[in-house]
Amino acid sequence: MRKRLAVLGAAGACAALLVVYLQQPSAQATVPAPATPVTGNATYFDGLGSPYGGCGLPQAELETQDFVALNVFDTPGDGSYFTRPVPPADAAKMGVWDNGRNCGRWVQVKIADYCTGTNDGALGQPFCRNGAWTADAYNGGVLNMLVADSCADTNAWCRDDPYHLDLSKASLNRFAKNGTTLGDLYPNHWNNRHVDWNFIPAPGYSGDIQIGFLAGAQRWWPAIAVSHLPNGIHGVEYYADGAWHAAQPNRDMGQSFIIGGTTSGATQFRIRATDAADAPLFGGREYSFALPSTCSTQCGPAYTKATYTTTGGSASPSSPSSPSASVSVSPSRSVSPSASRSPSRSPSSSGSTGGCSATVVVTGTWDGGYQAEVTVRNTGATASAGWSTSLTFPGTQRIASSWNAVTTQTGAEVTATNQPYNAVIPPAATTSWGMVVSGQNQPVTAVSCTLR
Repeated sequence: MRKRLAVLGAAGACAALLVVYLQQPSAQATVPAPATPVTGNATYFDGLGSPYGGCGLPQAELETQDFVALNVFDTPGDGSYFTRPVPPADAAKMGVWDNGRNCGRWVQVKIADYCTGTNDGALGQPFCRNGAWTADAYNGGVLNMLVADSCADTNAWCRDDPYHLDLSKASLNRFAKNGTTLGDLYPNHWNNRHVDWNFIPAPGYSGDIQIGFLAGAQRWWPAIAVSHLPNGIHGVEYYADGAWHAAQPNRDMGQSFIIGGTTSGATQFRIRATDAADAPLFGGREYSFALPSTCSTQCGPAYTKATYTTTGGSASPSSPSSPSASVSVSPSRSVSPSASRSPSRSPSSSGSTGGCSATVVVTGTWDGGYQAEVTVRNTGATASAGWSTSLTFPGTQRIASSWNAVTTQTGAEVTATNQPYNAVIPPAATTSWGMVVSGQNQPVTAVSCTLR
């Protein structure tokens, strides 16, 4: 059985989407997200819609091609269309899709009994009429799959069964049992099976998230999608004008959010996220990135990957890093057209005073500007209560934006002081701040720092 959800694309529809996201309601699903196995009917579909699946990502950008769709609505016997996202007044109608809040999470799916009778998805009818659910040799086949789409069809599978799963058709013959792939489950041994399933953390997770701009994104409508998640995503915050703000969800495409620039209309962005447990992702790690130059008017492709730098948080989901450590994007990630990153980041300038040293590294360059990171190290024996750095540009360069510091510039002289959250630097530890600079990429002529 193939089912298809019509998803509103961003290209050519910016104004419409803008209205929708500003009216995004908040509601909570009444169907619990299963942490232990539940049983549901399983159907299959051919692939995600174009350009996006229900979670807001093109199929080619998923970290696996084994994916599932969850039910948008829980309305037994009623196949009527209801508003999406589901508003608070209709929260009782919300399915385990949870307005997209279960997007990007992994599920472990186990093959269960097959139906010997009729299982046609007729509303209000038993799922296995004139027959019985029967076990066979395929019971127990397992596959880990990603939530990437939603099912809002008017049949009983998507309305009457709260734990129905719609599986990628190409995945049906990739289930494995006792180390052996069940390569002939479909089509001869399928017959609308039951499956047992539950949510799990991302299996074998390593690396970091991926961020991309959607079609139509631009400085006044910066729509992003966040993927490659260790445990889903429940929210994004963006830093603007000295404070953190909650990003609006992009309709119910649960991995897509509308963020804002570091200042109004800026093309530099800084975000952090919470996972499906409502915990800060990677301990509150912050991600700084720019709108790619190919999106100067608006992004044309369905998805344009962003290159970012990170600050703070944990080095991995379970292993904390040193305080305020700065982590660069893995070399395997593609670099956005707006900046070209060198394989090794040699210091452009460094300096030290008693108890403190500072180093400036250029992390990306483009025609007419560059991005740099300043690392401040406590070389003394006691923790700092605050810090400041000073640097001098060799020409007419100007700071266009900065993060993790309060910056002022007079002529060629720049002073950066700590934010409240990164004032304390333990002995032998570091913190960092970054800047986007307009002007020729030339090494700063002097850099120094002091601790308080």
